[in-house]
Amino acid sequence: MNANTSRVIVIDNDPISKNKFETYFSHLGNYDLIGVFDSFNEVLDQYKKLNPDIIISEVNLKGINGLEGITMLRHKKYTPKCIMISEVNELDLIKKAFKAGVNGFLTKPLTLDRLLNALESVKQEGTALSYDVAKKVVTVFQKKQFEFLSKRENQIADLLMQGHTYKTIAQQLFVTPSTVNFHIQNIYLKLNVNSKWEALEKLREMEMAELKSA
Repeated sequence: MNANTSRVIVIDNDPISKNKFETYFSHLGNYDLIGVFDSFNEVLDQYKKLNPDIIISEVNLKGINGLEGITMLRHKKYTPKCIMISEVNELDLIKKAFKAGVNGFLTKPLTLDRLLNALESVKQEGTALSYDVAKKVVTVFQKKQFEFLSKRENQIADLLMQGHTYKTIAQQLFVTPSTVNFHIQNIYLKLNVNSKWEALEKLREMEMAELKSA
């Protein structure tokens, strides 16, 4: 396994899905499937030994479900990229998944192309969403603005939460990276945080609060 290869584990108790994942990963050279598990309990017991870069987990699992498992990992300060998969795309479930700290949400059935696109997206610090999931989220948030942020700060905060870097934000808004950095420092000040991670966590919490009341 070379330095660019990501270690991936799958947690899904559906035999058909498990077989598909094993087949798909045989075609993905930059991703090494190091384990397919029936439950999150197994993964938590072996986590340090497995040390995955990316976790793909079904929501509906026996014992600890996918959302609970991701939450437990985050509380332990483990930072693998996490993609949630489900047969349903209910808004409340999507909301809970992102609140738990996932990096993507895909609806079944998956195809090789959709899986690869999702893996590439989260590997590059982006967010992976199925089209149907993205449509629901955009519909809810397309009119959302944080009142305490300026129009430009709202634009930058939105792009940050989509996984953009300072450079790509500058390209999207046709400004310089230094201008982006100036606005981000103001966002940090208004949020009373000191890092991108803290800012994203706080913005995610605020979004979820708004989503609950939507």
